[in-house]
Amino acid sequence: MLVPDELGIHVLAGVEGVRPVLYAAGEDLPPEAADAEVLVPKFLQSTDPREFFGRLPKLRLVQLLSAGAERFIGTVPDGVLLSTCRGAHGGSTAEWAIGALLAIYRDFPAFDRARVDRRWDYHLTDTLQGKEILVVGAGDLGDQFRRRVEPFDATATLVGRTARDGVRGLDELPELLGSYDVVLVVVPLTDETTGMVDAKFLARMRDGAILVNAARGPVVDTDALVAELVSGRLRAALDVTEPEPLPEDHPLWSAPGLFLTPHVAGSCCGHAERAYAVVASEVERFARGEQPRNLVHGDY
Repeated sequence: MLVPDELGIHVLAGVEGVRPVLYAAGEDLPPEAADAEVLVPKFLQSTDPREFFGRLPKLRLVQLLSAGAERFIGTVPDGVLLSTCRGAHGGSTAEWAIGALLAIYRDFPAFDRARVDRRWDYHLTDTLQGKEILVVGAGDLGDQFRRRVEPFDATATLVGRTARDGVRGLDELPELLGSYDVVLVVVPLTDETTGMVDAKFLARMRDGAILVNAARGPVVDTDALVAELVSGRLRAALDVTEPEPLPEDHPLWSAPGLFLTPHVAGSCCGHAERAYAVVASEVERFARGEQPRNLVHGDY
């Protein structure tokens, strides 16, 4: 199998039946590529993955280091499996979402601006306690968020494609949106979810509510969100935007009521180790002739 870094070589060398070989994007592939059955693309790699596939005649599995698979859907050759790294970054991203909400409710950015200006800006703030949060997306990240936010005495209601125990159905979403203080979006980017958070979606949210996007930028209609922010009716926390990075003249830079970070929710200490722990588990199953747990089906 082909692995993009030394950490992967070290971790995967301990998996029985696997021989990891280092490769570098943009360079000639090693001779072992002719027999490689598994490819691990580099995390958040900008290189078009299709340039590899023609040089890997025995490829059977593309194992990602990220939970998002939108760049690979529709590009992986027929008969080749695609598996995500679901379970590796959900905790970190859930942590970011809680941190963003704390920053907004407790007014931390305003206090820090006052510190820079040497002003003692004592004032009352809001609190995360008692807030009701609607989580659109009931996968690993949604579960991780609910587990972490409930100790703050907030409640989280998850919405998935179909209703099941502890999860509301997507068909209920229009009626649910107006009843929550926060709407957290953690869905994968697909044809179905692109533009999901449009003007109608936002209009249904409660006055003063906070939209949190920890999914992908194109899930949200940016123009519609900017209009709501400028009006002052909604607030938002975004770790992802469309486009990325934002151009210097983009209206999001100056939009009021916005907490913005540059796609860093999963980028923290230990992220690579957590990712390779999932990769090792998936590849070990594949080497035993079993299906990886995180296989992508259709547009997932």
